[in-house]
Amino acid sequence: MVYLLLAGALSPRWLPAVWDKLVAALDGVPVANPTSGVLAQARQRMGPAPLRALFDLVRGPGPAPRTRGRWWRGLLVCAIDGTSAAVPASAANLAEYTPHRCNHGGSGYPKLRLLVLVCCGTRTVIDAIFGPTGVGEMPYAKRLVASLRPSMVVLLDRAFGAADLIEAIAQARAYLVVRVKDNRKLPVIQRLPDGSYLSVIGQLRVRVVECQIHVQTTAGRATTMYRLVTTLIEHHHYPAFDLVRLYHERWEVETAFLELKSTILGGRVLRARTPAGSARRSTPCW
Repeated sequence: MVYLLLAGALSPRWLPAVWDKLVAALDGVPVANPTSGVLAQARQRMGPAPLRALFDLVRGPGPAPRTRGRWWRGLLVCAIDGTSAAVPASAANLAEYTPHRCNHGGSGYPKLRLLVLVCCGTRTVIDAIFGPTGVGEMPYAKRLVASLRPSMVVLLDRAFGAADLIEAIAQARAYLVVRVKDNRKLPVIQRLPDGSYLSVIGQLRVRVVECQIHVQTTAGRATTMYRLVTTLIEHHHYPAFDLVRLYHERWEVETAFLELKSTILGGRVLRARTPAGSARRSTPCW
């Protein structure tokens, strides 16, 4: 059943057809010919535990130590971000997950919220958690803090600039670089030679880097102001310009979502027609 579910994640076919492909090479070996109902019952009996154990076995930053963007000044470059995934509009899923409102009236498929901790260099998943979209990204992100290590620097976008999450990451002894809103009040405690300045968020001492990002496209040139907050205080070891360049690696988590939703799923909804089929609420995904 584990092999079947892994193969089913790569195929748009219904599970009996995936089963046929899975056993096609077993010439001369008697194999069962299960119906979709039998496979669904076997999946329910198996539960999420074997796939959770497999996820725990393979999750991590990946085995390629020289991959570009994996390490920065001795720190493992990671990112936390969220997305959503559509599930079938069954009665069981609708009781758990909220349908997505469409622009043309009516409702689309119900969706679950997915938060991941990704190694930016390899785009491999270190940890993941999901649940209903009625819960915001922040509570899920806080649960990923348990997987952080002192050798990590975590990149986050503006949705994760809350003081309690920043302090939780610092308490885990991991470093962070997070973009915050331009109008956020951050007191200037000390100006530093590289143009950054020291400030505080709650009881935590941080460093602020303000910069302009220029983007050139076929439509023209655009300039955006970025305001980054980091717990990498030492400007001699972590110059402001290098931090701005490092923050660009955050987009690797968006590429990971693209690979998952567009390349692997091909834009399809997830297969399970029950929340238990996706895995139990608020547990690691796969």
